[in-house]
Amino acid sequence: MTQSTTDHRLAIVTGGATGLGLACSRQLLEDGFHVLSLGVDAEEEIDHPAYTHRRFDVTDAAAIAALAREAPGLDALVNAAGIIQHEGREFTQDGFDKVMAVNLGGTQRLCFALKEALAARGGAVVNFASMWSVFGSPRNPAYSASKGAVLQLTRALAHGWGGQVRVNAVAPGWIRTRMSQAAMNDPERAGPILKRIPAGDWGEPADVAAAVSFLVSPAARYITGVMLPVDGGYSIA
Repeated sequence: MTQSTTDHRLAIVTGGATGLGLACSRQLLEDGFHVLSLGVDAEEEIDHPAYTHRRFDVTDAAAIAALAREAPGLDALVNAAGIIQHEGREFTQDGFDKVMAVNLGGTQRLCFALKEALAARGGAVVNFASMWSVFGSPRNPAYSASKGAVLQLTRALAHGWGGQVRVNAVAPGWIRTRMSQAAMNDPERAGPILKRIPAGDWGEPADVAAAVSFLVSPAARYITGVMLPVDGGYSIA
């Protein structure tokens, strides 16, 4: 992290080079942030002078501690890194533990490690919950459990850090990403899903990024501890 980034508004986005995290990185760059993207994978490289991507494992305690030492001040932390395991792997102990370590553990570790940097600038956190924070997925118990826990972590930190750091969450619904591709390509699943969405279509990554942009902005200064669904109304239908 260079000195030039610390002289500007700085956002860290985990999972910032894939899927919804990539969309958030693009949006925050448009908003005028310098963006440090962290993740083990990258769909594409963003060619922007204020963007840096770093290979990073959100379960690596030593790497997180080193990151915290680099960041004396931070304006926004977006915890978009997450995984899901299919074909019954979340019903195995190893599969369950891996999902929990990334989705909940990674979010918690980054929040704790970067709290002082965020407080130094009156910064904001946006965690990635999910519609499965509320509903239980019959195929993905670990993903459901992790996202339910992310919601409660968000509420607890918002309460505990009130006045220092705002902490909110977004809860994406059926958004066009690699993670949702299997359901979208399966007519037996896609039909009932679309029928239930009042907005009538799948969401786009930019829809989620717009919500994140709002939650880290001064316009949301009096909002903390909320989970904002970005699901076209799926959760109320």
